[in-house]
Amino acid sequence: MTFSIVARCERTGELGIAVSTAVPAVGAICPYLCANVGAVSTQSWVNPYLAIQALDQLGKGLDAGTAMAQVLEGDSGRDMRQLAIVDRHGGTAVWTGPSCVGWAGDRRGPGYTVQGNMLVGAGTLDAMADAYEASAGQPLAERLMRSLEAGQAAGGDKRGRQSASLKVMEREAYAALDLRVDDHPEPVAELRRVYQVAQQQFVPFVQGMPTLDDPGRAPPSEVAALLLKSPGERPGAPPPGNEVLTQWMGTRFAPDRLEHNLNVYRGIVGEIARLRQLDLAQLHPAVVFDPLRALHPEQANEA
Repeated sequence: MTFSIVARCERTGELGIAVSTAVPAVGAICPYLCANVGAVSTQSWVNPYLAIQALDQLGKGLDAGTAMAQVLEGDSGRDMRQLAIVDRHGGTAVWTGPSCVGWAGDRRGPGYTVQGNMLVGAGTLDAMADAYEASAGQPLAERLMRSLEAGQAAGGDKRGRQSASLKVMEREAYAALDLRVDDHPEPVAELRRVYQVAQQQFVPFVQGMPTLDDPGRAPPSEVAALLLKSPGERPGAPPPGNEVLTQWMGTRFAPDRLEHNLNVYRGIVGEIARLRQLDLAQLHPAVVFDPLRALHPEQANEA
């Protein structure tokens, strides 16, 4: 019923999970992470206690494979479970029970696993793995996002789409990034939009929060100034709905079509809005279209 990627960044030690499914609020029941310990996704007929117990075992120093074996041994329903574990060192373990609804399977690579059940086919996981490996050098959150997008583009959940989630832990006990789309016709695309907003509004705030090493830390002045603005005035704010579509497409959409068309065109409209705000005067002189210049340069100059 779900496709996901669980991974550790070899460069930073970050742990993260991206997941999507055709039921609501996947971020509330599937991903479990603990900084400097591990990341676990529990799927198929979800058993959150498997993930909780696995993190407990990882916290005691066990590796991913040993933790997997121990938690599955005590689960009488393991044949219908799917479980993926990445430990603090990048060790991986994944289990797809023989009773998981097909198509079901998993893939493993250096420091990551991809897995899914009730999928359109194996191509979903192949695309996810390829996208993750092809984005080496990017931040972990971006790599996870690209992997999830590739899985959705390759078919994803054969029942359809409803929710998606992206969560990343660094070294603090709280998440560096924890984004959820709980009910949406295009949850992965909406998660990308929310992710882009978060990069400009949420991430700077988290980076200024108190840490274990600096518990009295205050937010930087620029972050405080950002948060004092209304949401529509902040960087990354989505453009207005029908008004922007009307401006750029010359028509107003009926209420029952507005959400669909916003999903289709929001990225394009947002990019146009961003480009219109750029000041290019310092990069390139203004270009003036003057048809008289080519025919009568002297008249063009006089004009």
